[in-house]
Amino acid sequence: MLQIAYLVLCILGTALPCSQFLPFLLEKGLNINAFFGQLFANQISGFFGMDVIVSAVVFLFFVFSEGSRLRMKNLWIYIASLLVGVSLGLPLFLLMRQRKLEETALNNQQ
Repeated sequence: MLQIAYLVLCILGTALPCSQFLPFLLEKGLNINAFFGQLFANQISGFFGMDVIVSAVVFLFFVFSEGSRLRMKNLWIYIASLLVGVSLGLPLFLLMRQRKLEETALNNQQ
């Protein structure tokens, strides 16, 4: 059940941010100045921007420490998922972590 919840969150974590970013991309292209200009246009958007940036850094530490501890493979995939956002990367990593934990528990029972 937990894996299904993480999968649903992966889908939402991709669809919702992309629904906002794709129109920007179609209108302005990969204009980094416009992107950061709008991201920090006011204090509220700056609050959310800084929150996501800090969350992404924490996520990187979590992926490398927990992924290494569990001997998970292909950790770069979770880092690459940050191109969509933490909203995809975190549930994706948690989904695969849960699978690894359940696989390890199953192997330990045998």
